[in-house]
Amino acid sequence: MSDQTESESFSPFPAITDRPLRMGVLISGGGTTLLNFLEQIDSGLLNAEVPLVIASTSNCRGVERAQAAGLNVQVLRSRDFEGTDKFSDAVFASLREAGVDLVVLAGFLSLLRIPEDFRWRVLNIHPSLIPAFCGHGFYGHHVHEAAVQRGVKFSGCTVHFADNEYDHGPILMQAVVSVPDGCSADQLAGLVFEEEKRVYPEAIRRLASGQIQVRGSRTELRVAEAD
Repeated sequence: MSDQTESESFSPFPAITDRPLRMGVLISGGGTTLLNFLEQIDSGLLNAEVPLVIASTSNCRGVERAQAAGLNVQVLRSRDFEGTDKFSDAVFASLREAGVDLVVLAGFLSLLRIPEDFRWRVLNIHPSLIPAFCGHGFYGHHVHEAAVQRGVKFSGCTVHFADNEYDHGPILMQAVVSVPDGCSADQLAGLVFEEEKRVYPEAIRRLASGQIQVRGSRTELRVAEAD
């Protein structure tokens, strides 16, 4: 995904500190991650705005919630396009028109091809500690069911740059939760989501600060030194 060597580091995202970060939020389900962003914005914890929400289906509750919040919502269904490339072209054309700085995948289940001008500008959160329980077929509740079935003692969530492979791009942040004995998939989902609510906005804040550096397949947080 990068032309840099393993020993070189670079800043993939310019600092945006003089105005709100413009986020395009992509959803396929209930929109709970979107609601968390809006709560963070309203409370002043996240200096951002959401000029566009794109939903992959008109039937998800997230569409209702986004409209109730007064947001601009577009429904783009992959089945209405001739293949992933055409669908992706339409999605990113809408995001360009809305002038978004960052694309945030919030439970978006349709496959996308990320164009070059959005490289390093798409984030995703996955409900496990990548590389565990990730890749094709591991999404949503399937992840928690697999983790419980395997009997893991710890799980969590991962915020990463999205690229054109499932759950593959460099990791920005992870959070760990303990899995109690007898924990169900539903209970694990609740535990993990509480961490998602905290970690996803924090990852966005770090990215917007311009302090994220990428070295090979890893990210580093470069904190500015005090004068």
